[in-house]
Amino acid sequence: NHLGKIIVTSDCATIVKELEIEHPAAKMLQLAAEAQDFECGDGTNLVVSFAGELLAQTEDLFRMGLHPSDVVAGFSKAGDKLLQDFLPPLAELIPAMADGRSKDELVRVVKPVLAAKHLGSEGILAPLVAEACLGTMSSSGPASFSVESVRVAKILGGDITQSHVVHGFVALRGLETTLTSASDAKIVVFGCGIEASATEAKGTVLMKNADDLKNYNKSEEKKMEEIVKGIADAGIKVCVAGGTVSEMALHFIERYGMLCLKIGSKWELRRLCVATGATALVRLGAPTPDEMGHCDHVHQKEVGGRPVTIFSQSEGSKTSKLSTIVLRASTSSVLADLERAIDDGVHAARTACKNGKVVPGAGATEMDLSLKVKAFADTCPGLDQYAIRAFGKALEVVPRTLAENAGLDQGVVIAALGAAHASGKCSAGVDIDAMGVDGASGVSDQTGVLDLYSTKASALKLAIDSALTVLRVDQIIMSKRAGTSAGLG
Repeated sequence: NHLGKIIVTSDCATIVKELEIEHPAAKMLQLAAEAQDFECGDGTNLVVSFAGELLAQTEDLFRMGLHPSDVVAGFSKAGDKLLQDFLPPLAELIPAMADGRSKDELVRVVKPVLAAKHLGSEGILAPLVAEACLGTMSSSGPASFSVESVRVAKILGGDITQSHVVHGFVALRGLETTLTSASDAKIVVFGCGIEASATEAKGTVLMKNADDLKNYNKSEEKKMEEIVKGIADAGIKVCVAGGTVSEMALHFIERYGMLCLKIGSKWELRRLCVATGATALVRLGAPTPDEMGHCDHVHQKEVGGRPVTIFSQSEGSKTSKLSTIVLRASTSSVLADLERAIDDGVHAARTACKNGKVVPGAGATEMDLSLKVKAFADTCPGLDQYAIRAFGKALEVVPRTLAENAGLDQGVVIAALGAAHASGKCSAGVDIDAMGVDGASGVSDQTGVLDLYSTKASALKLAIDSALTVLRVDQIIMSKRAGTSAGLG
């Protein structure tokens, strides 16, 4: 990217975000992909691929002599028909997610999303994502949770099978004190450091004899002990500081048998407050009962040679609605990519809790829609039919890309898939495992891959809208960037 950072990823949203795009038409597709990422967290690749294919099809239509207004009218008609009449019946082919609080149901929905980002890891990651999401759900009312409540703690080393879920918060640093564990602990969180504050005005101290020098630090020690004793008397077992902890403060914290943790990031501090129910204080002193947090078990643990502090809550705890997935992998780029995959999986789980409808994946939905749109084009009089037929052809980009990426002959796969759908097998999709298998057509009659209906509908709508917006533009006038010399040539 522009900072010289190398990013290894297959996540479309990340790639689009990192690209430096100048052209306004390409910018429209980037904005559509970002909107899809914000709304559903998945399906960005479909938005960019389908919108790009629609625009590629218009080139042939313009060459045939169609006017842009005819193309826009045809695409609009096809888009409306697709979203209102053709897509909803496909959601009835596969049973929807019945219960948002069932781990198996969540795994079923999340697995294909994770496989699309990191094939081969979905069997390990999907149960972790489902467990983390279930740990943050409210116990009453409809199944729902906040995406912010599922965090990822990345620890380099080991492999993905060593990843696990912690119901609570994980700080990626060790405790400052020699004590390393506490149970049923009251917690105080300071947004500032635990040290004697410096005075605003500079002062000069005049010492007349040795006693003055000996007693100089006594008052500071006495004041610090008073503060720490007040905290300990309130029943606090764990102190968390957002800044530096002075040696003197640490000495008294040790003396009164408390744990001390230093967290530099204010975002991490805020998450810890959410996990424990504490309030971050900006003054040193004993907290009121309302400002204290609570945690069932706080302990330091070594993971991959790195000390981490774990604030875990027991099952049924009313304090925490935060889960952390401790992620292990061999390289930082794999860790970052797995984190993005988990983020998409969590978004998919949240979307499924709102609307549990699913449609067949692996290009099955797009192929079925393509045939229906082409059949609809034959019933339309006028020049619109050419644009509608091109729209149907553009939908083939999904199975074609899947076949190409799997190393299959795309022509053979598209023909076999079209024949399967024409014979009524609406759930037939591309079989990516057919590469190198003798006699395999590359098509499975009943695909095991599922896509969320709401994610699919949103992606198709955004792709159609962005393509139509580009087609409605008559002329693009690019202004010269400020500060560049007008090179005549």
